[in-house]
Amino acid sequence: MPADYDKGAYPEPPRQTPAVDKQTALPNPALILSKLFYYSVDLPVTTFRDAVDSIRANNKIVYYHQKFRRVPNLTECQEGDYVCYYEAEMQWKRDYKVDQEIVKVVQERLRACHQREGSSYVQNCAKEIEQFAEVSKNFQARYGDLGAYASARKCLMKQKARMMGTEGV
Repeated sequence: MPADYDKGAYPEPPRQTPAVDKQTALPNPALILSKLFYYSVDLPVTTFRDAVDSIRANNKIVYYHQKFRRVPNLTECQEGDYVCYYEAEMQWKRDYKVDQEIVKVVQERLRACHQREGSSYVQNCAKEIEQFAEVSKNFQARYGDLGAYASARKCLMKQKARMMGTEGV
């Protein structure tokens, strides 16, 4: 035993803990309330949730991988088919968002490589630099200069002008 241990200040705990022998004629109200809550609220809610979970486990749908079917482009729509125009516009908007995310992911990879490699990132991150340059060039070629009100029709007209060689005229 260490010398600074004072037996009077820190007595040893008793060997057996005595049991509380409380004898009353009245039941414990806290116990009654907890049982009442358990059987009236907790048990029905838990049973219902378990039943719903078992049903959902059978037909599990992953909500964040929603797949849309590809729809025709504006060039494939019949004249005056406004539903096809709308679907093509929504398809273009989804493609635009996907292309934006692709550029962001490639840019994050380039930043991570730059951070990791430090001052020698030019030779060690050549693959990431080349990939980012290619992705951003393709994104700019397709969606650049469309402005704030970009649409499938404006993008189609831009591509058409670029194919004909009259860009910037």
